[in-house]
Amino acid sequence: GSHDSFSFYIDEASPVGPEQPETVQNFVSVFGTVAKKLMRKWLATQTMNFTSQLGAGIRYFDLRISTKPRDPDNELYFAHGLFSAKVKEGLEEINAFLADHPKEVVFLDFNHFYGMQKYHHEKLVQMLKDMYGNKMCPAIFAHEVSLQYLWEKEHQVLVFYHSPVALEVPFLWPGQMMPAPWANTTDPEKLIQFLQASITERRKKGFFFISQVVLTPKASTVVKGVASGLRETITERYVSSMLLWVRVR
Repeated sequence: GSHDSFSFYIDEASPVGPEQPETVQNFVSVFGTVAKKLMRKWLATQTMNFTSQLGAGIRYFDLRISTKPRDPDNELYFAHGLFSAKVKEGLEEINAFLADHPKEVVFLDFNHFYGMQKYHHEKLVQMLKDMYGNKMCPAIFAHEVSLQYLWEKEHQVLVFYHSPVALEVPFLWPGQMMPAPWANTTDPEKLIQFLQASITERRKKGFFFISQVVLTPKASTVVKGVASGLRETITERYVSSMLLWVRVR
C-alpha cells in the first residue's frame, strides 16, 4: 500500500487545503509561492501516479478527499495540505488497470474528508457506482473475503469509507473495518515497537488492518530541514530500518 497515495501531483498553484491550521494559512498568505514550494517538499509522499504505483505492486490506496474553496463546479480533489488531481481522474486510472487485469483486487480507503457536505458525498458515491459498478464487493464479514471468493463474484474493488454515509450504501465498507493505528513519531525504534504491539492486538479482531510503516515529522523536524524536505530529512535516512522490519514480518 501507499501513504497519501495521490500526492504525486500536488499543485503548487492551488489554494491551501481547508484542513490546514491558521498558522499555515497565514504563512502562505505572507510568502505565497515560495511557501507552497517548501510545503510541497513535505507534503508529497509519492513520486508515481496511480498507474505506475499499480505497476509496482501497490494494491491499497490511502485517499483523502476535499472540495476546493469557491469552486463553482463543486469538483472533488485529492488533497494533502495542497490540492492534487481530480478524484474522477484518479479513479479512472485505477479502473483502466483493473479492466486490463481482471484478477487483480484493490483496496480504496477514503479516510479523510475536508469541506464536504451531504451532496458532495452523494456525488462521490455516485461516481464510484458509475465507475466500478459490480466490480465493488459489498460489505460482508472480513473473514469471508478471499481471493477465490472475489474471483468467483468478479469483484475487484473494496471501498472503505470513513463516514456515516457508509452505513447507507451496501458497497461501502465502514471505516472501522480498516483501522490504521498511527505511531506519530520520528523515532524508528518507537515506530517498530508500536507496529509490533499493533500486530499482536489485531489478531484478536475480525477485520482488515493497516500497519503504517511511516515516520511523521514534527514541527521542529520541518523547521530544521525546511529546505531539504521529507525525502532527505526522514525517508532516506530510515528506510533501511523500516524495510528490515517488513521483511521480518
